[in-house]
Amino acid sequence: RPLTASIWAKVNIEEVGSQALNKLFVVYPWTQRYFSSFGNLSNPAAIAGNARVHRHAKKVLTAVGEAIKHMENVKLVFAKLSKLHTEILHVDPDNFKVAHSGNISTESTRCCK
Repeated sequence: RPLTASIWAKVNIEEVGSQALNKLFVVYPWTQRYFSSFGNLSNPAAIAGNARVHRHAKKVLTAVGEAIKHMENVKLVFAKLSKLHTEILHVDPDNFKVAHSGNISTESTRCCK
């Protein structure tokens, strides 16, 4: 746990998060349907320049950071987010498998502060 936390502390969550979410939207465009309020996601340049994409990516990785701080109780950390995504937003759980599959990776040399 301390090793994970020390590595995570070096991650530039704004940069890595934006890269990952940008790639998710380009490689798996059907995931964009959950983000219609984000405006223009019509092409890679529009996605990369979209401020709402960047803000959401930071929010996602901030939540991951909280889970890392509380690894002994990850389910509790993610309970509200899980309920929001499944019961209110109706996000297909398979989309989370896509994001975790390793197919959405970023350049490791640029991940850290």
